[in-house]
Amino acid sequence: MKEFSVRLSNRPGMLAALAETLARAEGNIDALAAFGFDDEGMVRRIVEDADRARRALVEAGLAVTEREVLTTVLEDRPGSLAKMTRQLANAGVNIDAVYLLRTNSLGMEFAVAVSDPDLARDSLGG
Repeated sequence: MKEFSVRLSNRPGMLAALAETLARAEGNIDALAAFGFDDEGMVRRIVEDADRARRALVEAGLAVTEREVLTTVLEDRPGSLAKMTRQLANAGVNIDAVYLLRTNSLGMEFAVAVSDPDLARDSLGG
């Protein structure tokens, strides 16, 4: 999976314009986070079809950063997230973003954007 980050002005209609751009590209959103800091906004979106998302964002003239995210399924019980984040910390991996993608009978599926995906995979055993 890929995470695309886009900086926008933090004003009315900017998130709507971005969402409309992505809708026209018919890309599906697996996870989304949007937040503002004073005059600037940040939108992070995780997608399966990275080529389609990249093309739509570039054609819209938006400055975008892209990176791989890892997915992991944790047991749905207290302490699971703490254990996973401690494993990454002990391996020297910085977590830049965490998304809860879904929960079901198999557990909680998270997407994690990290400083070193290969080291993170090794520390999480997969």
